[in-house]
Amino acid sequence: MAIDSRIQRKVMGKFATGVTVVTTGGPMGLHGLTANAVASLSLDPPLVLVAVDKRAQTLEFLKANRCFALNILTRDQEAVSQRFAQPGPKDFLGLDLTTDVTQAPIIGGCLGYLDCQLYDVLPGGDHEIFVGEVVGGSASDDGDPLLYYAGGYRRLAD
Repeated sequence: MAIDSRIQRKVMGKFATGVTVVTTGGPMGLHGLTANAVASLSLDPPLVLVAVDKRAQTLEFLKANRCFALNILTRDQEAVSQRFAQPGPKDFLGLDLTTDVTQAPIIGGCLGYLDCQLYDVLPGGDHEIFVGEVVGGSASDDGDPLLYYAGGYRRLAD
């Protein structure tokens, strides 16, 4: 018998995570979503994964564009996280955007990003798991991460 989903949610809420915005660009256009269900999967080959709710609009954009950037947010980018956490069309206006190898937008000022080509899509219950092959990336030595814990944004203590 499976655990009650409310208990699972409460327990997993005690697991602090970083906050990312997953962006995609290409034939279907720009889209993105805030995600904390991300992980480094493999170094050889270089793979990362992101779990995307099957109800998310971004799902079809990721499949069609076949690429994504994993933007790791700083504590000063909470508003960016909130912007991409909202359902519906995504507003990229006013963001400092670049690209690397793929057409996925990279958000300026992030702690780091990984630029990925779609490697595989796997089933994951009420989510789909997008596995990306890392083809580009960069990290900054400046800034602190934006964290998510117990249902809210958190910051590292000084």
